[in-house]
Amino acid sequence: MPIPSLFLDRLQRIVPAARYDAVLHGMTAPRETSFRVNALRAENSAVRAVIEEAGIPFHPVPWMADAFRVEPAWREALLALPAYADRWFYVQNLSSMLPPLALAPQPGERVLDLAAAPGSKTLQLAAMMRGDGELAAVEPVKPRFMRLKRNLSENGAPWVRTYLQDGTRVWKHRPEYFDRVLLDAPCSSEGRFHENDPESYAYWSERKIDEMERKQRQLLFSAIQCLRPGGLLVYSTCSLAPEENEAVIDRMLRRFEDALTVEPISPLIDEMTDPLAGWNKRTFNPAIADARRVLPTVQTEGFFLCALRKTRSTV
Repeated sequence: MPIPSLFLDRLQRIVPAARYDAVLHGMTAPRETSFRVNALRAENSAVRAVIEEAGIPFHPVPWMADAFRVEPAWREALLALPAYADRWFYVQNLSSMLPPLALAPQPGERVLDLAAAPGSKTLQLAAMMRGDGELAAVEPVKPRFMRLKRNLSENGAPWVRTYLQDGTRVWKHRPEYFDRVLLDAPCSSEGRFHENDPESYAYWSERKIDEMERKQRQLLFSAIQCLRPGGLLVYSTCSLAPEENEAVIDRMLRRFEDALTVEPISPLIDEMTDPLAGWNKRTFNPAIADARRVLPTVQTEGFFLCALRKTRSTV
């Protein structure tokens, strides 16, 4: 089953013309495997030594000292290493590592991951906090919640507080409580589409995008209400759809007016591009220019990131 033509039509309007062919290549060619050292289980030097001893060529990631990537032909050998079974390193797409870096949690802070399963970013946050502080992870679907708990336990972060709860209601229990909030929102997953995996786009439609947008707006409202004045929130999706990204941020900026400001996110990689200024005759708040899009390539999945600073109480 080919990638839907309607999606490709939309993609041409979303992606810069000069990058379109490269994006299509990223959706058809074999993807590299990226991973990061699980600092909760092992040291960087030990992981590097194990991989080098196995003769697996790997490439450091310039913008993250604990991140590496291997070419597609070496994925199977990498995952066969006992160090992988022992959770010394964690396979995670490079794009997925960006939201925790943008959030930059500090030891001793109160941090919330509002849509946490399966726990990749939660674990990254836990490693960055070094077990010092309060990290809460929320997931409403029980099978995914159980997977989240298992993932945290097996990878060395059993201290993370997990909640089987609807994220849209969390703010009622913890209003303006957290120093930082990560909302990697459920989405249409367009950034993960790949021709070799028809399941990745089998259920895509514009109706699905609309459904996701409604859920994202509710979750982002809750995330904002959970955040203390002065705190930082990072909103991200693995979707390319403007409806799920710039439009969601635009609505919240209009709703909360002077209570939110958009903070710049540094373009760490060449695949990070500017957000859209508008979509379907709708113009977005100019402040959204400080958000970032990540284009799908053989190294990165498509992503959207926006950092919001809360300047006053909204509760």
